[in-house]
Amino acid sequence: MSKETIYRYLRADRRQGGDLWQNLRIVSKFGRKRCGSPATRGRLLGKRHISERPKQVELRKQQGHWEGHTVMGADQRHCILTLVERVTGFLVIKKLKARNMAEVTRAMLQTIRQLEARFDTITLDNGTEFHDYETVENRTGVEFYFATPYHSWERGTNENTNGLIRQYLPKGMCLKSLTQAQCNHIANHLNDRPRQRLGFKTPAEVFFGRS
Repeated sequence: MSKETIYRYLRADRRQGGDLWQNLRIVSKFGRKRCGSPATRGRLLGKRHISERPKQVELRKQQGHWEGHTVMGADQRHCILTLVERVTGFLVIKKLKARNMAEVTRAMLQTIRQLEARFDTITLDNGTEFHDYETVENRTGVEFYFATPYHSWERGTNENTNGLIRQYLPKGMCLKSLTQAQCNHIANHLNDRPRQRLGFKTPAEVFFGRS
């Protein structure tokens, strides 16, 4: 009889209301994820996978399609939300008091209101801080899509931009004292930097249609 057979019996007993599992020496590991079982951390039913995203988004021919993520500080609490428009590379940075759904939802709604109708879709990673995305959808009409877990390259525009942000906010830096004004300054600096792929125009020039 293998140990897994014993564990299966104990699990079945527990599901039926039994208390045999309480005799285990290390109770916390009784329900741990077993090799080969599907990942459940951060799972939220009903999310649209990136494969469902309109094909024109990938072509970068139409503005209004964004990618987003959070960038953490050293204390793993204070952080920023970054949103990048795929065609122009235009960047918005919002300071968050905490990496949670309430803060992310607040920041997204504020950004979308400020930029009016320049949002059609947003593609995110699978962090739990984005689990309130439906609130933003219902209030704004913006559609959300989610990259495959651990496939950060599916949000390549955002990942590359976060790398540029790290020049200003290096890893190991605590973001507790970072202000929204400082975030705006960093975003403005990057938005006013000419890009070769834009014909040496700046993201701000292309985003706002300035010649």
